[in-house]
Amino acid sequence: MIPVILILFWQLAVSAGWVNSKLLPSPLAVVQDGVHLWQTGELPKNISISLYRATTGFVIGGLAGFILGLANGLSKISRLLFDSTIQMLRNIPHLSLIPLVIILLGIGETAKISLVTIGVMFPIYINTFHGISTVDPNLIEMGKSYGLSKRQLFTKIIFPGALPTILVGVRYALGVMWTTLIVAETISSNSGIGYMASNAQEFMDMETVLLCIVIYALLGKVSDLIAKALEDICLDWQKKGGAVND
Repeated sequence: MIPVILILFWQLAVSAGWVNSKLLPSPLAVVQDGVHLWQTGELPKNISISLYRATTGFVIGGLAGFILGLANGLSKISRLLFDSTIQMLRNIPHLSLIPLVIILLGIGETAKISLVTIGVMFPIYINTFHGISTVDPNLIEMGKSYGLSKRQLFTKIIFPGALPTILVGVRYALGVMWTTLIVAETISSNSGIGYMASNAQEFMDMETVLLCIVIYALLGKVSDLIAKALEDICLDWQKKGGAVND
């Protein structure tokens, strides 16, 4: 409701002349610009490119973070070998690696996807590791007393117990994904929503700049809704107060 009120007030402020339309175009002008860019094919092309970069980086980084978090959460040997190094790297702001990534990988797709991968990996790693390593040990002992195998302990006690924390990491990583992509696409890029915004800024095309901001906001909202739906599906057993099915 609040976003709708803000948009209506924004339109009113521009229409009444309270705000310079050259500095802040009206929502109607932004929508008209979006329709025009969609009809020319520029908008769908750049949205699809950005979605490709975001999803590819998220899948690669998410899998890497999940596997490392799983390994370090389950194995003391793996934790001793890798966790301190990963924690050290995690504290380096990943966007500060942009110059290094450009030098090593150039300015192509690999560089942009790599930045998204790095940004996504650490939130999922730390939440997976924390979730696995903080499962109630009493539940694990109880499972052992019932004769559960290691695989059964993992599938029925450890992983379900860690899942809420892991999903929090996924939700946070989705936000990092879009933030990273915005920066990556505004630096040495010739396609994507970030490129459109950067290019429009050079020509003072405020309608397109605002359009790109709105698109990023909508993509972020959709991603968050998907993450929330995933939580509802995966944690349905928890809300019902039951156990994971066999």
